[in-house]
Amino acid sequence: MTHTLNAPRTNPASAPAAALPAARSGARGLMGGAVVAGPVFLLAGVVQGLSRDGFDFTRNAISQLALGDGGWIQTVNFLLTGALLTVGAVGLRRELRGGPGGTWGPALVGVFGVSFWAAAALPADAGAGFPVGAPDTTVMSGHGAGHMLAGMVGYVALCAVFVVLARPLAARGHRAWAVASRIAPAVVLAGFMASAASVLAFTAGAGLGLVWLAAVTARLTGDRPDRSHRSDRPGLAA
Repeated sequence: MTHTLNAPRTNPASAPAAALPAARSGARGLMGGAVVAGPVFLLAGVVQGLSRDGFDFTRNAISQLALGDGGWIQTVNFLLTGALLTVGAVGLRRELRGGPGGTWGPALVGVFGVSFWAAAALPADAGAGFPVGAPDTTVMSGHGAGHMLAGMVGYVALCAVFVVLARPLAARGHRAWAVASRIAPAVVLAGFMASAASVLAFTAGAGLGLVWLAAVTARLTGDRPDRSHRSDRPGLAA
């Protein structure tokens, strides 16, 4: 008599399926970088602005906090925010892969993150009485121009992020969020355009952009789309 031993059969498809919860959890953890980046940057900036001699939110940009004694704190703030945004971009890529916004959304968040590193390497110019003893007028330097360019590129990328991420928001049934995400760029850019008349308007516009990115990323992090919302067509995955 012969005995046949049958090895237990495994479904090849079950292994990837079993690994999905861990992968999703990892993506959400990384996306947390983009959730906290804006609030961390703004909180650190506000605390410094209220404690640094000569700084006035109605006259000075938060970027100028990187100048003078204690300026290293704001430089670290730029570097940390850039790192958090870059980590968040990796998480967004994993979360949105194969779906609407899965290519350009994370890429643009990454550009926004790199712009903070460039801003740290190229400090803003002194002026408007800050640091203490600086003249009221600002003389544009090479690094000051580079700082402004980095900010311009970064925030244009951020505005594009909002438009791109409106697609996965809509695909997951968050219609109001999608509409608001398409409107947010206009508000952010309005603050930039008003910067010549009011530095505070510029700060408010930039701050709104950071807060809305945190809110949108948190919305995407706390929600799991149904597979029917995803598209397998490459043309819709950008």
